[in-house]
Amino acid sequence: MKILSVIVSATVIVVSSLTMHAKIELPSVFSDNMVVQQNAKLTVAGKAKPLSTVTFRSDWEGGECKAKADKEGRFVMKVPTPPAGGPYTIIVDDGTGEKKILQNVLSGEVWLCSGQSNMEFPVKGDWAQVMDADRVIATMQRPALRLLQIRNTTSVTPIDDASVEFGWVESSPAAASFSAIGYLCGRMLQDSLNVPVGIIDATWGGTPVEAWTPNEYLKEVQGFEFYHEQLAAGKDEQGLIDAAMGKVYEGYRNPEKMSYPYDKAVMQKGKAWGKMPVPSLWENNVLPGFDGIVVMQFELDLPATAAGKPLQLCLGAVDDWDMTYFNGKLVGSGRIFDQQRDYRVDGNLVKGGKNVITVEVIDNAGGGGIWKSSCAVVDGTRYSLDGEWSYAVLSDFSQMDMAYQLPDTPHYPSVLYNAMIAPLTGMPLAGVFWYQGCANVGRAAQYEVCFKNMIEGWRKSFDNSSLPFYFVQLAGFQQPVTVQPDSEWALLRHAQSKALQLPNTGMATAIDLGNPVDIHPANKQEVARRLSLLALDKTYGRTQACEAPRCVDTKIGKGYIDLTFDNDINTEGGVAIGFIIKDKSGKWAYANTQIVSNKTIRLSSPLINNPIAVRYNWADYPGGNLTGRTSGLPVTPFATDI
Repeated sequence: MKILSVIVSATVIVVSSLTMHAKIELPSVFSDNMVVQQNAKLTVAGKAKPLSTVTFRSDWEGGECKAKADKEGRFVMKVPTPPAGGPYTIIVDDGTGEKKILQNVLSGEVWLCSGQSNMEFPVKGDWAQVMDADRVIATMQRPALRLLQIRNTTSVTPIDDASVEFGWVESSPAAASFSAIGYLCGRMLQDSLNVPVGIIDATWGGTPVEAWTPNEYLKEVQGFEFYHEQLAAGKDEQGLIDAAMGKVYEGYRNPEKMSYPYDKAVMQKGKAWGKMPVPSLWENNVLPGFDGIVVMQFELDLPATAAGKPLQLCLGAVDDWDMTYFNGKLVGSGRIFDQQRDYRVDGNLVKGGKNVITVEVIDNAGGGGIWKSSCAVVDGTRYSLDGEWSYAVLSDFSQMDMAYQLPDTPHYPSVLYNAMIAPLTGMPLAGVFWYQGCANVGRAAQYEVCFKNMIEGWRKSFDNSSLPFYFVQLAGFQQPVTVQPDSEWALLRHAQSKALQLPNTGMATAIDLGNPVDIHPANKQEVARRLSLLALDKTYGRTQACEAPRCVDTKIGKGYIDLTFDNDINTEGGVAIGFIIKDKSGKWAYANTQIVSNKTIRLSSPLINNPIAVRYNWADYPGGNLTGRTSGLPVTPFATDI
């Protein structure tokens, strides 16, 4: 009987293991209301009963496929999709009686919209809204336009399934928090093509291009060698954090062997102490625009009766990461920028009289500092820590090779590609719309290489070497300067334009749509129109005037330079503005202009005898007025000397 009992128990275990994945699982991007790319091969990967035969059925012609699940229950199949149409029903069945049923599925054109906040910018949301938002919302009831929102997620390795907000939804006013450019591009494409359109929104504000780049495509990008090696080594998140922090402290000190008092260690490095108000973000007072490591100190006076008693240290939220010491002993650390720190201090560290609280604040990006009210509590008595703290700068990240980024932030290389793009690569796309670059201003040379690599990496991942990729050149921002040859924003726009060297790319400039005091200009309608014109012309063959004239010839004369464009140009008011010219000494000056013909402009300046180079619309917030006579689109910024 005992032997029989063992056999029966073993049988139950085997049966249980075989049925534990009996419920069919599909990636979260497969849902009711989805749009599949027409006339393509859709990858359907999921889990079912181990070793079962999984059948995919749909009510479009040729829409049935079978695949064998492996011993873990995983299956993959390639399903041909029909011409534009629908709605269809999809049934995935492994023969166990449980089925996965998707309804109201359409076939049409699927576009991925990605990038940072200007692409994330909603039709109408808590933090922004487009120009004439209510009028746009009134157009959103479009059952054949479907929207999919990918949730902001990071991962140090590529994952199979994305995190989504609601699954696919039909466009309606209820979806007003969706990407404005995404919706507006979808609307224009649907109106022009008269087919169902699906728009996927995978965006995250403030993120750099490297975070969206597959790791293998970082290998040749200068400055990212450290990250590439760490990711390629297959370390988990904690291992990557340890490696990054080791890099931060490299050449400065070992935090585990910190000398005390802290000020001696700092002063030996020639660091000067200052005063900082707490609570506050240091960008708003003593350290504008600073990212790096700052040590902050506060002297807490306690009565003699507090000596030897446990103390609760309640630091207000610290942006981004803190390492906190009490009288020289590490008592806690945290990495969530908006979370209060509560650290228990053993009584043997607590003295009557002066106690020194030291906080290392590591600020990766954006705000930095102790920005909420703080206190210490001993034996039920609260002692405020608000007021002036001493501070000293330990490390300025602008002087480093970016190795301070941490993998649990959206700034770390590859983590957004891994979590928000890689899971989509089984879905064929018509193309990509991209709007990003602000987070890389100041690193133009690196961006030029990384952006092109990112495009190539996505094309490989989606198994489409000619995947259309249309992107937005950054809008004007910051205060206008007439002559600004060293503009970092202009250099980044120039780096963006280099991606046009790749086939099947197009650039929609937003140079004329900016706002000097708002990095998020509200006229997303025109940005979307320009992107859509590129797609309609280059992808769908609907002949459109989608690009402005380009300078194709430069002739230097005595005291002037002639620029010739490949198409007729136009200027508001008849006088072209926005040009600067340079002489052999490197001196730049604003250029006077003369219209020589419909395609040629002559530039000169009384300050430049023999000009050798030209730059147009080359400033943070330029004011050039050159457009294409046919397209009406603004001529993009350019330079003849770089």
